[in-house]
Amino acid sequence: MSTPYPSNHDNRMRERLASLSRRNFLRGLGATIAVPALESLQPVSLLAAERKKAARLGVTASGAPLRTAFLFFPNGAIPSAWWPTEPGTDFTMSPTLKPLETHRHALQILGGLEHANADGGADGGGDHARGNSVFLTGVRLKKSATDLRAGISIDQVIASHVGHLTRFPSLELTCDAIRKSGACDSGYACAYQFNLSWSSAKTPMTPEADPRLVFERLFGSGSPGTRGNHLRQRQQEQRSILDFVLTDARSMQRRLGKGDKEKLDQYLTGIRQVEMRIQKAEKMGRPQDPTRPAPEGIPVDYGEHIQIMYDMLVLAFQTDSTRVASLLLAHDGSNRSFGDIGISEGHHDLSHHQNKTDMVQKVASIDLWYARQFSQFLKKLDAVKDVDGKSLLHNSMIVYGGGNADANRHTHSNLPIVLAGAGGGALQTGRYEKLTRQPTSNLFLSLADRMGVAGLERFGDSTGRLTRI
Repeated sequence: MSTPYPSNHDNRMRERLASLSRRNFLRGLGATIAVPALESLQPVSLLAAERKKAARLGVTASGAPLRTAFLFFPNGAIPSAWWPTEPGTDFTMSPTLKPLETHRHALQILGGLEHANADGGADGGGDHARGNSVFLTGVRLKKSATDLRAGISIDQVIASHVGHLTRFPSLELTCDAIRKSGACDSGYACAYQFNLSWSSAKTPMTPEADPRLVFERLFGSGSPGTRGNHLRQRQQEQRSILDFVLTDARSMQRRLGKGDKEKLDQYLTGIRQVEMRIQKAEKMGRPQDPTRPAPEGIPVDYGEHIQIMYDMLVLAFQTDSTRVASLLLAHDGSNRSFGDIGISEGHHDLSHHQNKTDMVQKVASIDLWYARQFSQFLKKLDAVKDVDGKSLLHNSMIVYGGGNADANRHTHSNLPIVLAGAGGGALQTGRYEKLTRQPTSNLFLSLADRMGVAGLERFGDSTGRLTRI
């Protein structure tokens, strides 16, 4: 980004500007643009204070924002091809994770994590639905097609603590362009199988599949240079609509009975939440305009779709539009075929391989394909410099995994999970950690600590915190 003052200014003026806080700098510009946090514009005393409060504020030791994302791939993995042969730092990368070799210094491969609440038990079938919505919640789902009951997911717990710092508390994405309603897997609601993120036990956070809509939500519509005005115009239009609705609702309220007044009050609460989001967006100013065209929409090619969604995550983190995100690469039970690597059969059908060699090899090839996509994402994160001179990857915590372990047997113990990123230097990367069986919720509890979530004693089915991550 070009400097906001002429290049021929004298050194004294530069020093004076450098002593201003980012907030004062934006106030001086009339808050007409949103810029990433610039360390050079923060006083030394402020930086020192930020370092001391880093754990509580959800920033790194250097004062850069800490980001976290949860990436979900479907149908488990072939265990024999997924896991390295020996724990520690001197491990040999497994066949499936071979594409991640370049990034091994930034990885932790975590064995031994489980989701016991995804096991069938008395509920019987439905492991794909449970694998999906238990993954970030750690709770037992209610088996019903209509009466939802899950739990708040860890991304939303984190967003409730740090979401006020960014224009969007969280970002929910998917590469499933087609979504279903009603009953899906063995009598479970489709909502369980097509959502990762939950804001409450009954409310899934519906993810967006169209990268163009994601881009326009983040930065506004139109061509580069015009997006800020378009976004402001849209906010003004939304305000006008809200004003009309509120005026009309107040006049109606006098004529309603008690029951209808309660319904109207719930509706008005939702309207006020929208109004608060608009006010927050206006207060934070226009978002930074990435000088690139918006995506065309949902690509036909699945690999391209995934990469564009990964690009949206990089842009959202780079511009500090959000610090919390989830991406459902495909719902568990997905039966997508992979013709580009010569696999015409459906992924889910192949995952029930009954140990037939050719089917096992094909599933391992699909697992490898997903790992290649993930490796490209890590490369993109690593290429972007953050405000402290480190990379976005260094200042992130990225969970990559699935809710089934061995899909052939529908197991949910020893889940395939990789934790990428150094958490700003707080994580012990470059190793394969083979844990004694522990709830995946223990990992999430530890990540929440590092994101600055204070006072969270338990999450899901947690039994404690992971001390070695």
